[in-house]
Amino acid sequence: MRNRVVWVAVAACAVTVGACGGGSSGGGGGATAGGSPAEQVKGAKQIDPKSMDNPPKGTIHYCQGKDTTGDAVAKVAAFNKKYGSQGYKVDLTQFPASADQQRAQFIQRQQAKSDDCDVFSEDVVWTAEFAGQKWLYDLTPYIKAQGDKFIQAPLETVHYGDRYWGVPFASDAAFIFYKPSQTPQPPSTWQQVYSQAKSKGGVVYQGAPYEGLTCNFLELAYAAGGKVLSDDGTKSEFDSPENLKALQLMVDGIKNGSAPKSVTTYMEPETDQAWASGKYGFMRNWTYAYAAHNAAGDKTKGQYKVAPLPSFEGGGKAGILGGHNSVISVYTKNPGLALKFADFSASPEWQKEQILKFSLASVVPDVYQDADVKKAVPYAPQLLQALTQAKARPVSPVYPQISQAIYKNVNDALAGRVAPDAALKAADGQINKALSTF
Repeated sequence: MRNRVVWVAVAACAVTVGACGGGSSGGGGGATAGGSPAEQVKGAKQIDPKSMDNPPKGTIHYCQGKDTTGDAVAKVAAFNKKYGSQGYKVDLTQFPASADQQRAQFIQRQQAKSDDCDVFSEDVVWTAEFAGQKWLYDLTPYIKAQGDKFIQAPLETVHYGDRYWGVPFASDAAFIFYKPSQTPQPPSTWQQVYSQAKSKGGVVYQGAPYEGLTCNFLELAYAAGGKVLSDDGTKSEFDSPENLKALQLMVDGIKNGSAPKSVTTYMEPETDQAWASGKYGFMRNWTYAYAAHNAAGDKTKGQYKVAPLPSFEGGGKAGILGGHNSVISVYTKNPGLALKFADFSASPEWQKEQILKFSLASVVPDVYQDADVKKAVPYAPQLLQALTQAKARPVSPVYPQISQAIYKNVNDALAGRVAPDAALKAADGQINKALSTF
């Protein structure tokens, strides 16, 4: 029963801030004007990795969203137990559960040059905005020294302007859920998912106009070889043949009955409800859903397995990363202690604890080889593969506007209001307009 409670809490978090990031509508800090990403972050404060070895004694403040699972309270307690006798302490500040509210709370403190949040649990899509404002310490020296211990994909989420701005501590990626009784082996391509789904009840996913659809679309688009932005992040490359192939496959899937028309209104809760009915043969969803659908009364209990997202014919494999990073405010009075806590959050000892007790995906690959983890998390190998093949969403100070352009236009195409090529052109123009503001 306890595991069910934990997973329901994780599911609720996934809808708002955990799995696919908060869908901010802009505002708050705004973008930093001027030039390329490297030019925007020029002159940022850089941290000394050695500062965490023997920092000044004292207390720092760790800020994050509402602790729905208890992991933050446990992490702070574990740190204080380990280092309290040395004079080091961390206090936890919890912000509201809404991603927009968390972002706004941090922005307000940074604009006031406050040290209320020495370390902040940052959603993976906020890196560029915060770094562009020069609110974060440049952690490049730390990552260069410690980076080999991480799954490399999550490091993309803290990389902007050729520098690293945070320490990953929790990640997430999506699975394809399938029923071995119908499909002995998981489909190897997205094309197979859709072709097989037509005769096996259909495939459900998050197709409503919100951040979740941005993730769902980019999983196919990236696998097909598509991009959103140019390599320097200054212009859109969204209107491409590769992205069109991905969108056309999704549109055709609804037209021919491989996916229900109602999927254009589904967020995570609606996707869960549809899958729990037992009607559908496939589901794309986040890792929380594995245990959530093993609850009593769920018609799919014990009837499904999961696999990393498949490849796209003619392309490769991809996924979209969710999760959170520890970032350090430039206004902290004790950057060494802040880094010590960020380092603890990413340590193998805590990473093992968080996946075993709180079902938070580890960013350290060695954790997935641990005997205790293999026993407690039956999908550990698939999760590691899913995280390894995943990619970050576009790292840009105007990411909220970019995402909105994607999910609104993709949803229009899925719902049949516009043709796929027209949807891509419209999104391309809106993304370039957003990029022109910084």
